Amino acid sequence: MLTIDDITVRLGGRSILEHASAAIPDGARVGLIGRNGAGKSTLMKALIGEIEPDEGAITKSSKLRLGYIAQEAPSGDTTPEEVVLAADTERAALLEESETCTDMDRLGDVHDRLLAIDAYSAPSRAARILIGLGFDEEMQRQPLDSFSGGWKMRVALGALLFSQPDILLLDEPSNHLDLEATLWLENFLKSYPATLLVISHERDLLNKVADHILHLQGGQLTLYPGGYDSFEKQRAERAAQLESAKAAQDAQRARLQDYVARNSARASTAKQAQSRAKMLAKMQPIAALMEDPSLSFDFPSPSQLKPPMITMDMAAVGYTADVPILKRVSLRIEPDDRIALLGRNGNGKTTLARLLAAQLPLMEGEVNAPGKMKVGYFTQYQVEELSGDETPLEHMTHAMEGMPPGKVREQLGRFGFSGNRATQKVAKLSGGERARLALALITRDAPHLLILDEPTNHLDVDAREALVQALNDYNGAVILISHDRHMVELSADRLVLVDEGTAKEFSGSMEDYIDFVLGLNQPKKEGGGKSTKSKGGKKSSKERAEIRSVKADVARTEKAMAKLQSDRSAIDKAMYEPESAAKHLTDKSMSELLSLRSELSDELDAVEAEWMAFSEKLEAAEAG
Repeated sequence: MLTIDDITVRLGGRSILEHASAAIPDGARVGLIGRNGAGKSTLMKALIGEIEPDEGAITKSSKLRLGYIAQEAPSGDTTPEEVVLAADTERAALLEESETCTDMDRLGDVHDRLLAIDAYSAPSRAARILIGLGFDEEMQRQPLDSFSGGWKMRVALGALLFSQPDILLLDEPSNHLDLEATLWLENFLKSYPATLLVISHERDLLNKVADHILHLQGGQLTLYPGGYDSFEKQRAERAAQLESAKAAQDAQRARLQDYVARNSARASTAKQAQSRAKMLAKMQPIAALMEDPSLSFDFPSPSQLKPPMITMDMAAVGYTADVPILKRVSLRIEPDDRIALLGRNGNGKTTLARLLAAQLPLMEGEVNAPGKMKVGYFTQYQVEELSGDETPLEHMTHAMEGMPPGKVREQLGRFGFSGNRATQKVAKLSGGERARLALALITRDAPHLLILDEPTNHLDVDAREALVQALNDYNGAVILISHDRHMVELSADRLVLVDEGTAKEFSGSMEDYIDFVLGLNQPKKEGGGKSTKSKGGKKSSKERAEIRSVKADVARTEKAMAKLQSDRSAIDKAMYEPESAAKHLTDKSMSELLSLRSELSDELDAVEAEWMAFSEKLEAAEAG
């Protein structure tokens, strides 16, 4: 059992945790929640020993291994596969010892232990984890320094999951994941065999994974049984009880104060008045569960545009001339549409968003939109680029240059920055507050179209609910990219799948898409699912051999396409993110990189044509 016993943690003279206590049962899967700034990460640091409590203690069995992700992502020439395998330190040490050990008795013990911990299946287990986190076979063998920071954090997460600690600590593990990888992680954690403590604001993840919710509020910890929905119900009941108790206490306080005021000066009742005054002084106030009044999102209403707002006809877009990331995109966007873009990271969701925001030029086809249309485009980069030395008021004053101070204050107030909150330094704001400020900045002109690329990464559960409400009240169109499927389900009425180099309407619901990602409830082939059989029954050995041969060709071309796409992505990174590019590409000039990319694209087109031909051949063979 993990026990948090009456701990107090003070940082900068302020109490973050104050006499907080909780007992985490062995094998429990606990979701740690609380408002931004409540102290969740501080508690996590105390659990791993990075922070010593000023008072109280945290205890666990000395035999239990505790695992968490270090703040710095792994880097260097090692590969994701090597990093994940190295996370099982016992296996690594035993394998090394088996290579040098000359004591035959000891060598026998080493091999017995390797068998006991299933060491020889480790590479396949590591591969399954990395595939679930989005790394294909080729990516698993690339050097870490060829990946961005977000992908490196996926490697760190994979290594932690592979090591299977007795107490697994996770702090917002889905922040660097797309929806597909989040779904995989959710299924992995549901069957995790040991104790789990996860900080998360993903309502769906908490409902599916957690069997307890540990709520941190006002420096105190309260453990609730069940998932997040169960917690909300229990919290509402507790809030009603507290409100009733507070009302009763306030009434009693008023009676005591009235008695003291009326009777203190009279000699016959002075002692009774003094007694009641002492009672008043000792009365501990009951704190009502008040919501933060500054938690607000209020998007200004745009002027009306005639439908359709945007039409796209066979559009192509990319970052390099004549090398589109997406092509053959045909969409119609209405002035009140709510569209969620689905698909794995790297498939082109952000590329499509940037085309709609007029940040990328059109390569082919047509995109038609009214000249007076205004777009508000939110990305995490805007949150990170806010100046920590300026205040929200200074940021907004610069952005709304020439506008009266009252208008500037009004826009800030829509997002909870009123009074003194508007004059706090950005450096002192929480991640959620910075996200709200970024949203306030991009909507200052009342845009007709909001494009939100992962807007929830720094928002707690309550803030996400407030954002959903604001989006539903907003009169313009919304394009949403988010791994928070609760937000997608409540905010979007159209789904667009960005995959295989294009973007198309997804006709089903979010539940259908989740089934699609997980390979569940897939439609059967015509003929009641018996497409692999001929009219006379099973296929002949010659037909089965032909199918195996074509399947091998399909697999070979798929692997070749993945390799070429990976190489082309590495070149793109060298052109646009040289600081994180592969070393063998950083010394090449832009013209050399463009030439190399063009050659790879031509080769990819040829291999893709092969793959399509083999796929059609396989489909015909299986149906024949």
